[in-house]
Amino acid sequence: MAHKRSGNLKILVVDDEKTLVKGMKFNLENEGYEVECAYDGAAALELAREGRFDLIILDVMMPEMDGLEACMKIREFSNVPIIMLTAKSEDADKLMGFECGADDYLTKPFNILELKAQRSQGSLLTVGKLTLNTEERVAIRDGEPVELTAKEYDLIELLMRNPRRVYSRENLMNVVWGYTYAGDYRTVDVHIRRLREKLEENPAEPDHILTKWGVGYYFKG
Repeated sequence: MAHKRSGNLKILVVDDEKTLVKGMKFNLENEGYEVECAYDGAAALELAREGRFDLIILDVMMPEMDGLEACMKIREFSNVPIIMLTAKSEDADKLMGFECGADDYLTKPFNILELKAQRSQGSLLTVGKLTLNTEERVAIRDGEPVELTAKEYDLIELLMRNPRRVYSRENLMNVVWGYTYAGDYRTVDVHIRRLREKLEENPAEPDHILTKWGVGYYFKG
């Protein structure tokens, strides 16, 4: 289900630190956003099901249901952008969030300007002659739109958002096709080949969508 996008941007802020939530709500509303708050993952999940939000800011460590589990469950029914909020800065924690479906990360403490920068820059991913408009889910090569299937788009966006990270075929099946998918992992190979044909200047010698032999695929940014 697509997220609602009308009127002012509506943000759901979820964190068990009520003082932090109060401060975020105050600052975001001063910037013109509409803000609703929750204090645990279970409440966030219920609110997200209503489909009223354009962005969810979700803390990782929370009672009832942690942010990673809440993020994963939200991804079962919604593509609303999710920014994970954490006190940790280790890459492993960030990668776990991305695999659960998060779009980006903020590390506490953060400045409200960081969030504004991520929202203003987050809709376009550009590398060389290739651009993704993540709001409209459109790929553009050399200034021309490229027709991608939904899974092709999901796959290239994941790779572009995590440049140089090598994903095994099993990882890609879990993240892009779903955690309970039990299909043929060669499906990934087929989608990678099609992406190269559509997005690379020379599919036989790709510049961006690369193979690490014996391991998996990665995007060279």
